[in-house]
Amino acid sequence: MKNYITHSEWSVIEEGFHPEYNEITESLMSLGNGRMGQRGNFEETYSGKSLQGSYVAGVYFPDKTRVGWWKNGYPDYFAKVLNACNWIGIGVRIGEEELDLATADVESFRRELNMKEGVLYRTATVRLKSGIRLSIATERFNSMADDESGAIRYAIRLLNADAEIKLTPFLDGTIRNRDSNYGESFWDEVSKETAFARGCLVLETRANPFGVERFQVATAMAYDLFVNGIRQDFNAIPEKKEKYVAGHVTVKLEAGQELVFVKYGVNLSSANYAREELPGAANAHADRLREKSYGELKHAHMSVWAGKWKRNDIIIEGDVAAQQGIRFNIFHLEQTYTGADARLNIGPKGFTGEKYGGSTYWDTEAYCMPFYLATADASVARNLLVYRHHHLGKAIENAAKLGFADGAALYPMVTMNGEECHNEWEITFEEIHRNGAIAYAIFDYVRYTGDKRYLAEYGLEVLIGISRFWKQRFSWSEAKKAYVMLGVTGPNEYENNVNNNWYTNYIASWTLRYTLSVMDTLEKEDREALDSILEKTAFDYHAGRADWEKILDNTWFPYDAERQVFLQQDGFLDKELLTVAQIAGHRPINQKWSWDRILRSCFIKQADVLQGMYFFEEDFSMEQLRRNFEFYEPMTVHESSLSPCVHAILAAKLNLREKAYEMYLRTSRLDLDDYNNDTEDGLHITSMAGTWMSVVKGFAGQRVVDGMLSLTPFVPDNWSSYSFRIGFRGTLLSVKVTGENTEVKRISGEPLAILLSGQECFV
Repeated sequence: MKNYITHSEWSVIEEGFHPEYNEITESLMSLGNGRMGQRGNFEETYSGKSLQGSYVAGVYFPDKTRVGWWKNGYPDYFAKVLNACNWIGIGVRIGEEELDLATADVESFRRELNMKEGVLYRTATVRLKSGIRLSIATERFNSMADDESGAIRYAIRLLNADAEIKLTPFLDGTIRNRDSNYGESFWDEVSKETAFARGCLVLETRANPFGVERFQVATAMAYDLFVNGIRQDFNAIPEKKEKYVAGHVTVKLEAGQELVFVKYGVNLSSANYAREELPGAANAHADRLREKSYGELKHAHMSVWAGKWKRNDIIIEGDVAAQQGIRFNIFHLEQTYTGADARLNIGPKGFTGEKYGGSTYWDTEAYCMPFYLATADASVARNLLVYRHHHLGKAIENAAKLGFADGAALYPMVTMNGEECHNEWEITFEEIHRNGAIAYAIFDYVRYTGDKRYLAEYGLEVLIGISRFWKQRFSWSEAKKAYVMLGVTGPNEYENNVNNNWYTNYIASWTLRYTLSVMDTLEKEDREALDSILEKTAFDYHAGRADWEKILDNTWFPYDAERQVFLQQDGFLDKELLTVAQIAGHRPINQKWSWDRILRSCFIKQADVLQGMYFFEEDFSMEQLRRNFEFYEPMTVHESSLSPCVHAILAAKLNLREKAYEMYLRTSRLDLDDYNNDTEDGLHITSMAGTWMSVVKGFAGQRVVDGMLSLTPFVPDNWSSYSFRIGFRGTLLSVKVTGENTEVKRISGEPLAILLSGQECFV
């Protein structure tokens, strides 16, 4: 764990420069607006440890999968969200010396991400080798009011001498992905141009052999200059190089004067504009930004954030670390995905890094869906499901590559356009439980919103495809006299190629049962829609039902009668059963143990059996939950970001308040404190929704029971109170929980009956 970030309710603050942690801080202080994002890099030259990162939503490259062997069905490529043109760059020379905090004497330094405003601030006082002392004060935001733009205010004050300052605002397309298999660039130059106080660079993703669309991105800049608050006339000497444009502006500055340089950036993608329109549209957009004042743009941006915080803030009284943690997670979720475009989804790293390729995983359905259901209009969560419906054809193709037939659908573990592009065999072929998470998300959405229309429009078609896959993936075991699931990897990726992973078997059989229930509902309520879907999918209702019910009546679920717990998979008890406390000096095991040793151990990466008990808690008694929690949690190393939140929710339900709080703090401060020594690669965006769930589903006990919103809240011992707002079926409620009582008020919408600690009441 790192402990250099100041605890603050509304900000992430680095007091004093910590160059050894700079890549961590860059991740923590990333900015985004749903359409484009930027790591918390310095604008000026920095020769120290840094991961320069700018990203444009939906733009990716199919990087050839690099393996020494090949199997049928193996994906041809791994989809990488690309490190795009660096638009924030401003070279700064003081006299003959480049400003570089890696070589200058940094006398004071402060970097702050103000989450309330959505603005990144930095101040520093430095002494150059020449003896000149100066201060810098920077501000930067990616506009939430105009999601194709960002702005920078860069202020310089000379403290002990007059000097000539040369500023070089630039656009640099020579940037490369750190995770490139072969170290190559993924961008070709299309065009570049410069004009007074402006520049534009159009790049295109390189040609690929896989038939994947080539994207173009036009990045434009415009800039302005002020001294002591007065706009200056200036000359900008243009520079053009390969995949690079810049302007050089020289200013003579006296000691004590303040120079303010304002730079505006624009990123437009061919996903949203015709290619021939990109340069003109980008330049026009940059010009419009320059015509407005920086203050006006900042105010519009902050107003959007004010509305988001008014709707979705969680206020914790009595625990600054917990308060900072929850706001940090909400902030990054809100700036990563806005729900405005059904073609986009939520990458595990969002706009904060390159690891995992930035693609779509099962995390969206399993962890993010509840957050967006409760904190946004229902259309946002609906768009996440529509995204999967749009990819149904590709999911059927994916299954066909593995030998499945008749419309069976296997959704990919990792994807951008619906094609599987994950390059680890034990996950690509075996971690098929992801299919069940998509089915569960449909159920979760309909249960929460009451929107049954979705089932007829999109949902049932997806469910049939997934269920067909499960039907074919089960096989009959004569020895067990049961249907079994062989050669899978469950959520616990520290186990590969196991038989009868309990969670996978359970969610597969549940999906079959749920799909049948949806058909039954439509048969009663909308027979015409059902017939249309059955015809479209060529599904034989009666024969299919008989086949599925036979599986449902005879599915194998590993179980230990002596301990009365569900077994993670066949043979789990053959392992030496140790607890995490017994290997305290070996953590994290994924960095200190060989893969062979991990696979042979009992240690669990994340919730597996407990993941199923979290999803389907109504199927199990409190005693069953307690026995399984007490058996599995002590063996869980929580080396997946997705693990602590599930354990927090289950611990809260079991009234294990100390454990629930421990797990909440771990999930909320996972990146802030760098628990797993990997924050420098980027933040764990999708697990951040789990932090929200830890409070709302964990401590507040939020559920949907018989179509009603239900709350069973308590206050952690460390807190005096907490409050939040939650939307349910068009009604917005505020909830405040103290040690003495819970207050629920209706903010907007129709009066609503809810369950509060088991008692029905109206708000």
